[in-house]
Amino acid sequence: MTVTKVTGASVRNPGAHMAVSLNGDFTGSLSGGCIEKAVVQEALQAIEDDRPRQVAYGAGSPFIDIRLPCGGRVDLLLNPINDERLVAQMMELATKRKPWSLSLPSDEGPIEVTDTRSPGWQGDDYVVRHAPPLKLMIAGHGASVEALVRLAGAMDVYCEVATPDQDIVRRLSNAPSALPFLLERLSDPLPVEPDSHTACTFLFHDHDWETELIEQALSAPSFYVGAMGSLKTHNARCEALVKRGVSATAIARIAAPIGSIPSSRDPETLAISIFAQVVERYNALVAQGSGAPS
Repeated sequence: MTVTKVTGASVRNPGAHMAVSLNGDFTGSLSGGCIEKAVVQEALQAIEDDRPRQVAYGAGSPFIDIRLPCGGRVDLLLNPINDERLVAQMMELATKRKPWSLSLPSDEGPIEVTDTRSPGWQGDDYVVRHAPPLKLMIAGHGASVEALVRLAGAMDVYCEVATPDQDIVRRLSNAPSALPFLLERLSDPLPVEPDSHTACTFLFHDHDWETELIEQALSAPSFYVGAMGSLKTHNARCEALVKRGVSATAIARIAAPIGSIPSSRDPETLAISIFAQVVERYNALVAQGSGAPS
């Protein structure tokens, strides 16, 4: 089921999904817990009828016994899915980190996966655009690397970590949300080419390690490139990049000093500072395409 309209305050935006199985189990949420049980019953009825249905909860809803504490209203579209090929197609696109759109009929007609289309109501169909989830490429050494991995893992954000520190590689080797790579030479490239929904963060104290890696990140479609260090350090970084032929336009993309909290000193605060800035930029990127993270 999908949120198609929100009136007033709500914890979820239009385009948010919740899935319900035949036995009533569900994943995802559409509110702060106010309507989920009622929504499950509506979903089971839609599955039994094998046809879409629209329901609303909150102000003006016919369900007078269910009210949203915020005083708002949420409109939902429920679509039964019984096509395994459709599910496989969506999973393939999500695995490949490709943007895609889901066209959901409000009456007759099939659910369709399409190239990115304008979101919202398109005639009798509601279109949801899906963006790849945020991914972090963390290159660096020191305690701030692992602090950022821990924070990202708590938010279910996947990290690829490139570091010359063998101890960090060893400690992260069993981390469920991180894949570590050992940098052995200053000329080693980033282990994975960043895509358009990857944020690249550089946390080196020895800045000789970062120049070629930052150049690679700037040449990729990564939506964010940030580097640790003072303004003096960043000026030296920019000079090094200019000598390598990197354009002033590309260099201007670097967020430096990195993070949203000035002069963060301890690793945990620096991690929060970086993650907040990255998430803000990612949300702006998704909003530009009016997409929902897959």
